[in-house]
Parts: sequence; C-alpha cells; structure tokens
Amino acid sequence: MSSLYLMDAHQHSAPPENGDKWRLRFWSIFIGQGLSLCGSALTQFVLLWWITDTTGNVSDLAIAGVAAMLPQALLSPLGGVFSDRYSRRVLMILADVISALCMVVLIILFLTAHIALWHAWVMMAIRSAMQAFQMPAAAASIYMLVPRQFLPRATGFEHALQSLTVVTAAPLGAMAIGAMPIGWALAIDVCTAICGVLPLLCFRIPQIFTPNQSRPGILVEFKEGLSAVRNTPGLVALFILLATTVLVIMPAFTLLPMLVKQHFSGSPTQVAWMEGLSGIGMVIGGVAVGAMVPQRPILWILVGFACSCFSIALTALVPGNLFGVAVAWWVMSGVFFIFGDVPLTTMLQTLVPNQLQGRVFSILNAIMSLSAPVGLLVITPLSETLGVRWIFILSGCLGGFISIIGFLFPSLQRLGQSNGKHSGID
Repeated sequence: MSSLYLMDAHQHSAPPENGDKWRLRFWSIFIGQGLSLCGSALTQFVLLWWITDTTGNVSDLAIAGVAAMLPQALLSPLGGVFSDRYSRRVLMILADVISALCMVVLIILFLTAHIALWHAWVMMAIRSAMQAFQMPAAAASIYMLVPRQFLPRATGFEHALQSLTVVTAAPLGAMAIGAMPIGWALAIDVCTAICGVLPLLCFRIPQIFTPNQSRPGILVEFKEGLSAVRNTPGLVALFILLATTVLVIMPAFTLLPMLVKQHFSGSPTQVAWMEGLSGIGMVIGGVAVGAMVPQRPILWILVGFACSCFSIALTALVPGNLFGVAVAWWVMSGVFFIFGDVPLTTMLQTLVPNQLQGRVFSILNAIMSLSAPVGLLVITPLSETLGVRWIFILSGCLGGFISIIGFLFPSLQRLGQSNGKHSGID
C-alpha cells in the first residue's frame, strides 16, 4: 500500500492556493464522478427490478439490499483510515475500476444465460465493499478542492449531482430494460466508470499527510477518528439518532419496486417515474440549500429528515388508483432529505480537521450502513404479516418521530453553532 501514499506524498505540506486553477480541477472530477454515480444507480435499478420481476419474493429483494450495504458497513472504518493515510485519488480510481470489472462479469453471465440470483448478490457485495473506500475518500476530497467560501455551495452541488443521477438513471434503466438485454444495459455502467476514472488520472487531489516517521498504526489511526467523534460535543448523539432513523426507514427504499408492483400494479416505468422525479426534487433541494447556506445546520438536519420520513409514510397511504399523488409525496421526501443531508455534510466538514475527515465520514457511513441491513433483517419478515404497504407506513412514521426526538437533546441543539475552524483552500 506504500505506493498509494507516495503518488501524492509531495502534496502533504499545504493545500493549494486560490491562484491555482481549482475550478477546472473541481468541475472535471465533479462531473466525472457524477457520471460514474449515474451508471451505478442505473445498475442498481436494473438489478433490483430483475430480482423483483424474476422471483417476486420480498426476501430475495431484502437479501440484495443486505448484500449492497453490509460489506460497506463492515469495511467503512478501514476505508476511512485508508482515505486519510493513502492517496484518496488512487483509492477512488481503484474502487471504480474494480466495480467496472464486476459489471463485466455480470454482463458475460447475462449474455451467456448462465446468470443465477447469487451471482447478482455477490457482485453487489463486491461493489458495496468498494464504496467503503470510495465514499470517505470522495467526501474528504471536496474540502481540499475548493476555497473555503465555496464549500457550502460545493457540498450542495455535490448532493444535487447525486440527485441528478437518480433523475437520469431510473428512466435510463427502464428504457434499457425495454430496449436491450439486461447484459447490455449493465454495459452502460462500465462506460460511466471510465468517465469517472479519466479526470482522476489527469488531476491530483490536494491532501494533508502525516510524515511517514510520525504515522501510527492503522488501529491507532482508527481510534483517532473515534476520539474525534467522542470529543465533539453532541456528535455521538447525532450519529446514534441518524443510525436509528436509517434502521427503521431503509426497508422502504429497498422495497420500493415491490410497493409499486403490488400496491400500484406498476412496472419498471412507474418505478422510474418515482425515482426520477424524486431525483429532480433532490436536485432542486440541493441547489436551494447551496444558495441559502443554512446558518443553523442541526435545525435543518432534524426537520429535513423528519419531514422526509413522514412523506414516505404518506406515499404508501395513498390509494392504489392515485399513483400520481404517491409520486408527489415521494418527490417531497427527496426534497426534505436533501434539506437535512447537505447541512449534515457541511457541518462535519467544518467541525472536523481535514486529516481526520476520512475516518469520521467512514465511521458515520459504517454506522448508517450497518443499521440499514439490520433494519431490513428485522422489519422485512413483518411484510409477510403486514404487507409491503404497511412496512412503508410503519417505517416512515417511526423514522419521523425519531428525528423529532433530537430536539430534546441540548447537546444536539448546540452542535455546529461555533464551527468553521478548519479550512481547505483559504
């Protein structure tokens, strides 16, 4: 792993100055990663619908959700340490390349008619493991790519771009399923992964490294990340609240194709409409938050996530013959989610020193990623008794009430009020 460190080691002394062409570098990497995300979202859409249409079994869909999240949860702490210890740029490149190779394997299996359900689960698990290294590296890199005053907008644009991938991926996935064999539909992901890698090969990402002689072991570095979380008043409580919310709400996102098929008698096109329009709402929300620059992030976080959860419950409460109304509530859920998620990311980026951000983001990612499959394993069996529709209603209401409980903790209310000590490009 030493080569991962050496490739960017000459940049350890200081972040780049304003005079550098940061805009070209930031937007090139930003757009490349956006295309890569779009391909990944398209693949997720295609595979989940293939499982839904092939087996019609909630348990099979739940296993796919666990495969897509559990490896990321287990490896995220290691990924966070690696993103602070080694070149974040190289980690992002390797993650994209390995994910693309997984798609190549699936393409061959689909086109030769040798595909089995477990093949999809395994490849989803490998891609999930790669996300454990890519996500903390990408999140920590943003802070070093833009001037400090541009950071809230950069974070808002990043979330808007992630939402835009949903807008394009779901309709493209539905079109691809209808127009070509699934194997060729998955080939789109390989092309977008290449688009994500090329800018990373052309531009370096500034990074603050600890000198080699002063570097502790990986376990010690992970403990430093835990200490950063524990020593920030209110951050532990926030992480626990977010993890609990994800535990109860995540089954709704994984089981969306099943809700559309069973309750609304829909097809991949209807799922694409829901996810695509929700993505548009998230784009609008991301741009709006980036323009408003919230001054009390914790207020936005709690209210945004609570309203998002309640909107999910309202989506399932809509009668089966009013699909348009259900879409409207699903879109509002996306808007409210961004209203909470953008301030959360920005707050962490300003509260935590950049050389610790990879570890802190990975800890949060691990907690939330582990909560998601646990929630699926706990709540999914209830679908046999309650039905998929009532799983949505129960999950949405519980998630909303958990978010509201955050207002009862004074440490949470003070979180982020005196942030802004750590800067990237000044």
